[in-house]
Amino acid sequence: MSAFPDEKPPRLGLRLLLRAGLAMLVITLLAAASVATAVLLEVKKDADIFSREQIPIPNIEGALDGVSAGGPQTILVLGSDRRFADIKAKNPVRSDTMMLIRLDPSKGATAVMNIPRDLKVTIPGHGEDKINAAYAIGGPTLSVKTVRSLLHIPINHVVNVNFGGFRHAVDRLKCVYVDVDRKYFNDNNPPFGGGPDYATIHVPAGYQKLCGQDALDYVRYRHFDSDLVRAARQQDFLRQAKDQIGVSRIFGDREALLKIFGKYTQTDIRGTTAILRLLKLVAQSASHPVQEIHFPGDAGPTYVTTTPGRLKKAVHDFLNAKGSSGPRGKASPAKNAPRRKSSHPGVPSGLVLNKTLGEDQAANVATKVGFPVYYPKLLAARGNYRTPDNRAYNIYDRGHHKYRAYRIVAFAGDIGQYYGVEGMTWSSPPLLDNPSETRTLNGRKFELFFDGGRLRLVAYRTKKAVYWVSNTLLQTLTNQQMLALAQSLTRVGH
Repeated sequence: MSAFPDEKPPRLGLRLLLRAGLAMLVITLLAAASVATAVLLEVKKDADIFSREQIPIPNIEGALDGVSAGGPQTILVLGSDRRFADIKAKNPVRSDTMMLIRLDPSKGATAVMNIPRDLKVTIPGHGEDKINAAYAIGGPTLSVKTVRSLLHIPINHVVNVNFGGFRHAVDRLKCVYVDVDRKYFNDNNPPFGGGPDYATIHVPAGYQKLCGQDALDYVRYRHFDSDLVRAARQQDFLRQAKDQIGVSRIFGDREALLKIFGKYTQTDIRGTTAILRLLKLVAQSASHPVQEIHFPGDAGPTYVTTTPGRLKKAVHDFLNAKGSSGPRGKASPAKNAPRRKSSHPGVPSGLVLNKTLGEDQAANVATKVGFPVYYPKLLAARGNYRTPDNRAYNIYDRGHHKYRAYRIVAFAGDIGQYYGVEGMTWSSPPLLDNPSETRTLNGRKFELFFDGGRLRLVAYRTKKAVYWVSNTLLQTLTNQQMLALAQSLTRVGH
């Protein structure tokens, strides 16, 4: 029996959904910015559409720093935590999460930093409290002032997100193909039920097209995941969406998207000049990776706290982002995870030879897919296979052509960390567009996909199908381990 960390269904709430709002913001603007010349011809009309849908933020102008022509910009994205119980009790709305985005084309990456909502701070004019209390007291304006006072950096724009628009934006963009690391499921009925405070979700493992509600359920999944894992999942969704959404689709449908964005957000970004400056900056940053800056906090019974020295380093990293060659964050070891030692020469540290277990997983799907199935002979030393998540299924391209596919899911040994092997007869899924490089190893040609200096995916093609190994959400598998897993892929029956 496999050993996995205890997992419960996701708890209902909007915490960390601001990254979904970020996805909507970036998806809407990023591709449009790539056709800046055409945008210039229509920007006045677009600005008018956007402004008509907007509800202004009171007194925000005096709280923000000016924007110099061509200079970097820092955007504060706010998401409010208003639950049904709060509405009934008429409790004040608090910002559930605060996220800072730094657009600076002169740096190696676009920086994103989440500020914990329970962080103990001094709120200007109101004394010490949790940072999310600033929103309840003075809305976005006081939130901006509090963040500026905490970090001592300029805040140029603010976006206040209502996450209901995320579903509409994803559906309007005709959904997003996503490489889902494992199965996410809860139906609130025994034996799976988690009670009325748990959100229903049913997103199976494997590469698939996620539309509005499923996409929202996936990005907002929050239970038994660390902040870093949740951030990585949402960042990965954003990356895949950004890679797939075509410029022509964005530009051709921009009026509807601007209406959605305007209806479901509040922002100071108004007028032709402000929109042009932001579009230009986003276009110049479009090719850069997104770097998640981990906020250096310690969780206590009431507050999250930090020290001036750690905060200073985080601010420095945020202002000087660069592509990372390491994992996205430190993962937490799961309880009762097996601890095997490699005894086979040539097997990289952290992996073990376990052909039998791999073949057992593949045998369960091999009779269902109708094309050759490959499995890895190597396994994470502290991991195991997540057999209930393995599946054979149909996948359809945007032209509604049907293909067969399978997914084998492996637990890597750390909480929230799953890697996998995917195979399908669809030879050109969007995920495999534009490999970073092609490398021949032991007679096989592999396509390598890097995120900064870290391998996130290694693909292998045959005449009948395409196969790939996906790294964990935090990319905890090293490049050596990823290449070794890919090289160990073996056809069932061989």
